[in-house]
Amino acid sequence: MSEQTEHPEQTVPGGSGDSSVTGEERPEARLERAVRAAEQALIEFEIAVETFRVEVENFSRLHHQKLGPMYTRLDELDALIAEAKAARTGDAEDLRRARDARSLVMPMPGVDELFHDWLGSEGISDDAAAMLTDRPVRPPERVRPSEEVRRLYRELVRQAHPDLAQEEGERERRDAFIARVNAAYGRGDEGLLRELAEEWAAGPVPEASAPGESDELYARLEWLARRKELLALVAKELEESAIGSMLRMAPDDPDRLLEEIAEQLLAQVSEREAQLAAELAAE
Repeated sequence: MSEQTEHPEQTVPGGSGDSSVTGEERPEARLERAVRAAEQALIEFEIAVETFRVEVENFSRLHHQKLGPMYTRLDELDALIAEAKAARTGDAEDLRRARDARSLVMPMPGVDELFHDWLGSEGISDDAAAMLTDRPVRPPERVRPSEEVRRLYRELVRQAHPDLAQEEGERERRDAFIARVNAAYGRGDEGLLRELAEEWAAGPVPEASAPGESDELYARLEWLARRKELLALVAKELEESAIGSMLRMAPDDPDRLLEEIAEQLLAQVSEREAQLAAELAAE
C-alpha cells in the first residue's frame, strides 16, 4: 500500500485541507477586518459631523452678535412705518398691521441681559471696558477653527475615539478625554489640543483585543450601523437648520458670508429709514 493510502489524514502540500498553506483566511478574520473598517468609517463620519456642528454653533453665535442689532433695527423701523401709516389713515386694517408689527419688536433687555458676559468674578470684562471707554474692541473669533486646529482635532479623535474601546472602563476613559478634546476644538484652542495630544501619547496603551467570535463581530457591525444612522439624522438636522443652510452657501469662507449679509441688512435699513421719512412727511 502506498504511503498516501496508509496515512489518509495527511494532506498534500498546497492542498485544500491546509488553510495555513493555501493562505486562505478564516471567515472570522475577514469579518474582523470589516468591523475595523466600519469603525474607522464611523469615526471619520463623526469627525465630519462634529466639525460641522462646531461651525454651525460658531456661525450662529457670530450671526447673532454681529447682525442681531440690524435685525432689531429693521423690526423697529417696520413698526414705526406701520404706526405712521395707521396714524395717517386711521384705517382699521392699518391699525391691526401696526399692532402686529410692534409685537414683533424685541423688548429692551433687562439689566441682567444687558450685562450678560460683561461682569465676571474679577469685575467688568475687557471687551465691556473697551466699549465704555471707546477703546478698540477685539474682533470676534472666526467662524471656523484654523486648519491646524482641525488637523489636531481629527488626529486626536482618530486615536482616542470611544468606539475603539472594547472594555467599559477604557470606553469611559476615552469618553471623558474626547469631551475635553471637543471643548478645546469648539474654542479653537490650538495650545490646549497640543497638550491633550501629549497627554494621550503619554497615557496607558490598552492591550490589543483578540479577534472576537462571529456573533460578537456581527453584533458590533449592527451597532456601528445604528450609530451611523443616528449620526446621519444629526447631520441632516444641522444641514437643514436656518444657520446650517446659510453656512452651506459659503462653506469655504463663512466669514465673508457674514459680511455680505451685513451689507444687505444695512441696505435694507437705509431703505426703511427713507420709507419712514416719506411716511412721516406725508402726515
